[in-house]
Amino acid sequence: MSKPVIKVAVGVILQEDGRVLLGQRPADKPWPAWWELPGGKIEPGESVRQALVRELDEELGIRVTECAPWVNYVHEYPKTIVHLAFWKVTKWEGEPRGLENQALAWAQPRQPLEVGPVLPATEPPLRWLTFSPYYLVSHIGSTEGLDAWMRKLEKALGAGTRFVQFREPEWQARAHRETAEMQSLQAAFRAVVERCRAAGAQCLVNAVHPESWWTEADGVHLRSKDVLLRRAVPQQPALRAASVHNEEEIDAARSMKVDFMVLGHVLPTPSHPGAEPLGWGRFQELAQAAGCPVYAIGGQGPHTLSEAQQHGAHGVAFVRAEF
Repeated sequence: MSKPVIKVAVGVILQEDGRVLLGQRPADKPWPAWWELPGGKIEPGESVRQALVRELDEELGIRVTECAPWVNYVHEYPKTIVHLAFWKVTKWEGEPRGLENQALAWAQPRQPLEVGPVLPATEPPLRWLTFSPYYLVSHIGSTEGLDAWMRKLEKALGAGTRFVQFREPEWQARAHRETAEMQSLQAAFRAVVERCRAAGAQCLVNAVHPESWWTEADGVHLRSKDVLLRRAVPQQPALRAASVHNEEEIDAARSMKVDFMVLGHVLPTPSHPGAEPLGWGRFQELAQAAGCPVYAIGGQGPHTLSEAQQHGAHGVAFVRAEF
């Protein structure tokens, strides 16, 4: 017998310091006393935004004035399958109150929660909220370019970047032919990892580089061809990311349970001359199928973060942009 499917709009209500609002389920509902993000069922004929605004008004007594789509996620409970449309709410009118006799608490996802337990479907978004909105991708090229790129890295870390990808395909190609190049490339990789960790940032290594390096990094970033081949990734390192461009690659990456995806290219970019960009409408359509946070890439940088997030991006990935 198939389980009933419930479609839910969920508000990720965020304060400027990153705290998010949680509510405790009342005693007369399933999973009583468990904590969750506020929201409720999408009624027939309602858009997700309409349902979100209505539910937060009925449940908390607030009027949403600024919100944006974030992640669509499916969670299977013992008796139901829930399709959750998580939307970030960044501005509202009124003070949240528990109008359904539920306790409320502001939680900082980057710190141990002071309330609990939280519903299983609430755990992933709380983790995603710790992900950096900026994802800097390296473009060093050679030993001669390392000092200049490290200065760029320093600036990005100082501006709040906490995800960095070490990606040097051309250098790696030379390193396959020359031992000295391999040694200098590995030294650059280790220097970037060390600097990231000193700043509290995480460095992922692109899958073009040797698998023996993967456990030295904080994560592995799979290329689209790795995704289509379902390339195996060991349990360590912890983070798994993937580059995707279309539905087929998104489906493959989703089946691999990656932590986040990088989707593009969104806007015209020098790295893809003459190639047709996705545009924001198509980006949003594809991102909604990912089931995890998605970063926009292609013509992106700190200057496009707000627009990207209005179209469902968690953040922006960039090579050339500066802070």
